[in-house]
Parts: sequence; structure tokens; C-alpha cells
Amino acid sequence: MIDEMILNYILLFVFLEVYEVSWQKAPTMMEMLFRMNIYYKKNIVLFLIMQPTFYFSIGFVMLTNSNPYALLLLLIKTFDVALKIVMIEQVFKKKTLTKELINILLTPIGKYLPYIGLTIYPFLIALSFN
Repeated sequence: MIDEMILNYILLFVFLEVYEVSWQKAPTMMEMLFRMNIYYKKNIVLFLIMQPTFYFSIGFVMLTNSNPYALLLLLIKTFDVALKIVMIEQVFKKKTLTKELINILLTPIGKYLPYIGLTIYPFLIALSFN
């Protein structure tokens, strides 16, 4: 049986991840970047505040004494936030896009793809306590 403490961390993370997906979700990657750019243009700190699972991951690594699975979670979330920032800069500031990147950004994404983190991350949280 899963421990109540582990379940609480998983539920908190799921809640925060659903929040992130709710404001980022769009039919294409370009539209997702556009939504994120709204907050990024206002203030990068605001944009970073809108990524609560990143902060959860930092705290979780400290809580689990740098468990490898918690570190993997932090690594994935750090890569996620960094990639978003790089893509926003590339698309909206530098405006230097290749044809291939344009095609990728305009390709429709699956209805459930934004929710993939809800399957992967809770598993890493549970493994961090074993």
C-alpha cells in the first residue's frame, strides 16, 4: 500500500502540474509558446512563478536527500523550463526559425500529450521514497 505522505506529495504535484497544463495547453506548440510568451514578456520572474512544479522539484530533492529519482525529476523540470525560455527567445525575440522548426511548431499535438507529465512525474516521486 502506498504511504499517506507519498500520496500527499503525489497529489500536490498532480495539482500543480494540472495548473501548469491548464494555462499552457494549446492545439500546437506555437500556440503554447504564444501563451507562455504573454507572461514572459511581462516579466521573466512572473513566467518562472507560473512554473510551480519546478520549485516543487527543487524542494523535493532537498526533502529526499538528493535521491536519484528526485534528481531525475528536477533535471527533467529544469530542462523543460530552460527549453521553454530558449524557444520563446528563438521564436519571439530573435525570430530566426528554420523551415523544419516552423513545421514542428505548427503541427497539431495530441489532445492528451500535455498531460504526459501526470503519468511520469508521480511515478518518479513514488520511486524517490523507496
